[in-house]
Amino acid sequence: MAEHEYYVVHKDILPTAICKTIEAKRLLRSGELDTVNEAVERVALSRSAYYKYKQHVFPFLKDQQEKIITLSLLLKHESGVLAKVINEIAQVKGNILTINQDIPIQKVANARITLEANELAVDMDILLAQMEKLAGIQKVEVIARNFKY
Repeated sequence: MAEHEYYVVHKDILPTAICKTIEAKRLLRSGELDTVNEAVERVALSRSAYYKYKQHVFPFLKDQQEKIITLSLLLKHESGVLAKVINEIAQVKGNILTINQDIPIQKVANARITLEANELAVDMDILLAQMEKLAGIQKVEVIARNFKY
């Protein structure tokens, strides 16, 4: 096996000690309990089993996966155009992670914006349509995403 090889398995086939370790870690992470002793006692697990598995097991949190999108934009080289795009993203609760803008050539600049879309107040298609309507925006397209929208 490779050094860092991972598997996703259903919890029904896991040994009880692994499931209890995951629950103990949840109790500690949530702040419901303060110490490992309290957590392992609550889930009826030995400390040695907890320490054996704690660095190697974790729940699969499909609902908490970050939704990240990278957009490519073609912008007119005019003052405030990029600011309009940033404001549009902020208005729908998008969280910008990176912005890269090339030097304008023939009064047009390429820009790439990567944003976190976990909390978007509108569908991505609506955001793209709103951005395309902004003055100075010639083209907007999604070039990468880690989820289906």
